[in-house]
Amino acid sequence: MQLISNEAHDMAGDFQELSVELHFGFGIIPKIVLLFVNFHVLKKEVVIIGTAWPFRGGLAAYNERLAREFQASECEVRIETFTLQYPNFLFPGKTQYADWEAPEDLDIRATVNSINPFNWRKVGNRIRKEAPDIVIFKYWLPFMAPCFGTIARRVRKNKKTKVIAIADNIIPHEPRPGDKPFTRFFTKAVDGFVAMSKSVFNDIAKFDQNKPRGLCPHPLFDNFGDPLPREEAAKALDLDPNARYLLFFGFIRDYKGLDWLLEAFADERLRKYPVKLLVAGEFYAPPDSYHQLIEKLELGDNLILRTDFIADSEVTKYFSVADMVVQPYKSATQSGVTQIGYHFEKPMLVTDVGGLSEIIPDQKVGYVVQPNVKAIADALVDFYENERQAEFEEQVKEEKKKYSWQRMVETISKVYQQIV
Repeated sequence: MQLISNEAHDMAGDFQELSVELHFGFGIIPKIVLLFVNFHVLKKEVVIIGTAWPFRGGLAAYNERLAREFQASECEVRIETFTLQYPNFLFPGKTQYADWEAPEDLDIRATVNSINPFNWRKVGNRIRKEAPDIVIFKYWLPFMAPCFGTIARRVRKNKKTKVIAIADNIIPHEPRPGDKPFTRFFTKAVDGFVAMSKSVFNDIAKFDQNKPRGLCPHPLFDNFGDPLPREEAAKALDLDPNARYLLFFGFIRDYKGLDWLLEAFADERLRKYPVKLLVAGEFYAPPDSYHQLIEKLELGDNLILRTDFIADSEVTKYFSVADMVVQPYKSATQSGVTQIGYHFEKPMLVTDVGGLSEIIPDQKVGYVVQPNVKAIADALVDFYENERQAEFEEQVKEEKKKYSWQRMVETISKVYQQIV
């Protein structure tokens, strides 16, 4: 009875703090240096808490790839993923779940229920007793803040485990009531941060200016296999191999600017080229307005919609057939799509929002344009009119070398050392 009473008291304390927030709104020397940088992480026990199989999508792919990089650094690593990630009524897509088998090389355990406070305490207390060296949260949405923040508070009570947040976003693209107090609750519960863009790095300071912060660009998504010959990819997708393709890839949300791209692609200057717009990704926004715009613009046979979820095994086909990847975002921090584009050595067009321009050198690996329809259209025309593809592809091959997973592990290691 006393145990129940104590647990209830501790949980009440967590919720009291959250309620307050809601109220107030390579030679030998480089090798030696690398060994020194990694020394405090090598052979340590690491727990990653976040999305992984049996869930699908970029978050799962990221966490699984990061776990493999820790394994390569001789760490003992496991991922603790969700028993429930989102209630179905909050999930905008068709399904949250993967239709492929679990990866055999990773230790993935489904333990976390995102909406059950009793589960948060149970998970946190268990990890506190296990006392791993590092717990990493992949933070992308304030909805997860009460769950992640409560687990982190429980874990840190052992005075050994250091909690680090890898922040996709601190301020979300699509704001909702409660975002700031939820995020504040989470940021107070961790020991340090790694941001993947300067804009997120700066956003962290709006919530915490004292804890260690690291900056490391989103690493390459190199887990989708090797590129295919263009003709083979076109055949596999049942596309005309004689046509050229611009690729819009990923979940379709309003902030990603597909409507701008449709309007830009309707530019009459593009009609003299055998180019089609290939949209590959599931609608996470109501599709009616997009279909109405497509009909209004009379895009017809020049547009190909593949709006089911694109499985990992299919990704290589879409990128291999594309001339350029187009990301006409209205707001952004960083994007995993750019890192898939780098892996497949594709030119990219991004709008000058958030951190996108940090990793796409303008006129070198593609275009950084102003966030409007005319600027997007002008760049698309320039790409074909001046035959930029081969020139950009050569530069992409060099630029992609900056975005290694080893660098991410080194950044986490550096933040960990600063905490210790």
